[in-house]
Amino acid sequence: MREVSIVIPNYNGKHFLEDCLKAVFAQDIENMEVIVVDNGSCDGSLEYLNAYPGVRTIALDKNYGFCGAVNAGIKAADSDYVILLNNDTEVDKNFAKELLNAIKEDEKIFSCSSKMVQFHDRNRMDDAGDYYCALGWAFGRGKNGFVEDYDHPAKIFASCAGAAIYRKKMLESLGYFDENHFAYLEDIDIGYRARIHGYKNLYAPKAVVYHVGSGFSGSTHNAFKVKLSSRNSVYLAYKNMPFLQIILNSPFLFLGHAVKWLFFLKKGLGKEYVQGVKEGFALCKREKKVRFLWKNLPNYAVIQLELWLNMVRRLKRS
Repeated sequence: MREVSIVIPNYNGKHFLEDCLKAVFAQDIENMEVIVVDNGSCDGSLEYLNAYPGVRTIALDKNYGFCGAVNAGIKAADSDYVILLNNDTEVDKNFAKELLNAIKEDEKIFSCSSKMVQFHDRNRMDDAGDYYCALGWAFGRGKNGFVEDYDHPAKIFASCAGAAIYRKKMLESLGYFDENHFAYLEDIDIGYRARIHGYKNLYAPKAVVYHVGSGFSGSTHNAFKVKLSSRNSVYLAYKNMPFLQIILNSPFLFLGHAVKWLFFLKKGLGKEYVQGVKEGFALCKREKKVRFLWKNLPNYAVIQLELWLNMVRRLKRS
């Protein structure tokens, strides 16, 4: 058994793979495996991967999204810890070692998020862990902030799965990434589930990765991403909040969706946002909620206070 597996999902990302894999195999750690899960690419990615020494390739027959790809990699991993890494990244040589050191500090830690720095402006942050708030918004901690301001470990709501480590046994117990999401907010969902059960998610600043961004969808705002994200935001709240908590947060959730709709309406994507919300409600009717257990009530209380605190954080940034 390896100590850690690095799982990299890929979909038509051949142009990213050389730099990504070169940095991964330069890691200052010996007992690891590298698994690349290809989502039915048609750009020559699979041929490139099959010829790359040391890479364990899993070829899927079509695009199952981020969730389907990483789940296949996690299940195939022969290790206690799994690092998920986007293909549009370049990692520091101590990246894997630092994530392992961080997650081993406490058995209650479910995941650790890395220090994601903007690839093209290495003085600026891309993500220092993720927050989720009562408005139904997920947002990256430290987005566009100065790198030196995020040098200290911190508690976070959830790890950004673009470059984070997870305990495989906890993933098996809690359930893998929800493939209903396909992509977007799936890392908030799985981090939320861990929090409900009393586990922790932390930010590990010594694990540094440089991230291009939007490598999957191709741009910051597009019809595909807007529709899928709005759908998943409805489903995320429904799935993880007990009904009384949904009622408590309903004014904030309504306001959050209204503001988002106006934002995307100005960008010519208002119709796609509404379509996504409708699909989200339809998804809620089909799928089950996270089971409520009374023993987790204190954890729900802590989460609720955090949802309000994060809402204040987010509004201050606006």
